[in-house]
Amino acid sequence: MAFEITKLTESLGAEISGLDLRQPFDAETLAGVRAAWLGNLVLRFRGQNLSDAELIAFSEQFGELDRVPTWDQYHSPGHPEVLVVSNVKEGGQAIGVLGDGEASWHTDMAYIERPPTASVLHAHEIPETGGDTSYLNMYAVLDALPPELLEAIDGRQLNHDETHDSGGDLRPGKTASDDVSTMPGAHHPMIRLHPETGKKALFLGRRLHAHIIGMEVEQSEALLDQLWRFCAGDEFTFRHQWQLGDVLMWDNRCTMHRREAFDPAARRIMHRTEIIGEVPVAAGAT
Repeated sequence: MAFEITKLTESLGAEISGLDLRQPFDAETLAGVRAAWLGNLVLRFRGQNLSDAELIAFSEQFGELDRVPTWDQYHSPGHPEVLVVSNVKEGGQAIGVLGDGEASWHTDMAYIERPPTASVLHAHEIPETGGDTSYLNMYAVLDALPPELLEAIDGRQLNHDETHDSGGDLRPGKTASDDVSTMPGAHHPMIRLHPETGKKALFLGRRLHAHIIGMEVEQSEALLDQLWRFCAGDEFTFRHQWQLGDVLMWDNRCTMHRREAFDPAARRIMHRTEIIGEVPVAAGAT
């Protein structure tokens, strides 16, 4: 299958055109798309009209799919691999997660032992304005850190809070702690080795309730604040303005993403799959 690759920014993001995602890829096409994904971190496919079964079939070409048991009630009916991300309510009940507020910079499900390799998001309904998703190249952020910060995080692990979602809301069935050093969650290396590219990435997960293992809370908070300042600029980002039928796929091992808030009266319905990942492996700072 012939397709074209158009870079969206110098730092990350590429659009793939010429492919109908309802059709399975042959081996050559799959290898080419995977190489484009690994090289550009985020892929965009426009004008796709996928059923949930077709979204699953597309996603499974890149690995086994995961599900989020704590959000079982928000899975697409009959398709537990598909999570509905939406602010829409039917009969007074939310049909999906994350509502209409801002979702701050985060890596999907960093709070589990094996965070997803990739996330795939398909736009079913979108608001006229707002709800844009931005992506951040964490290879580039790591490369931009000064030597003293690299030394400070070399060999360190971060605890990733499992009690709150990226919107800051308490997850169903979870109990929060007032002490970030005792928050339940997975411990992962702050400098992560990508298993396919062999490159190193800064792995922060999410700022809220994060804690550097083995540090006093004040010391951890100060160091994390310094690190997150390098994530605040636009130099290493790609901002995506959604169109109906868009499918975006990103490498969860070396990117973070955020979503802008949008009008609560507008409707936004997205369907998401996630590919099961591996236990993050630590890499040295040098």
